[in-house]
Amino acid sequence: MEFDILLIRNFFGHLGTVMRHRHMVMKHCFKAGIIRRGLLHDLSKFSPTEFIAGVKYYQGNRSPNEREREISGYSRAWLHHKGRNRHHFEYWTDYSIKTGRLTPVCMPDVYIYEMFCDRVAASKIYKKEAYNDRCPLEYFLNGKGTRFIDPNTSEKLEFLLTLLAEKGEEEAFGYIRQYSRKNKIRSGKK
Repeated sequence: MEFDILLIRNFFGHLGTVMRHRHMVMKHCFKAGIIRRGLLHDLSKFSPTEFIAGVKYYQGNRSPNEREREISGYSRAWLHHKGRNRHHFEYWTDYSIKTGRLTPVCMPDVYIYEMFCDRVAASKIYKKEAYNDRCPLEYFLNGKGTRFIDPNTSEKLEFLLTLLAEKGEEEAFGYIRQYSRKNKIRSGKK
């Protein structure tokens, strides 16, 4: 009986978190002018591989993937997710012809913009009332030395997060809209 109640709580808690996050990313992507990316964002979270793990490891104050990593040593849900969602820099790695080693690859701008929208939304969802426009930048800077990310991608994301921290959402989303239009960036094309 107690297990059933916990399972139901986790199911609806995880579903609610995923839905709130997705809708917030959609809203941000719409503001940024990358509508298609917003509509397609994180659909893999509804796959059995990701959703079942999300319910099983749900806590409400952080990603269930973190808990799955603590218990299993890795997150099967995260491996599935990052392999299907181009807005994660972890997706953009390949073997270098020059070195024969796994190397980060520069992300197309449209996915950097979606990643920005994703990070802002995730900060809002997990920080709740403690959120301010510096939170996504602080989170990014906190992990900067350990990330396996292309330097140009990192620089572009940090620029957008700094713009958000210093000038606010209107300025940051306006910059993305203006740059996308000027460079004819379409969802997934450039």
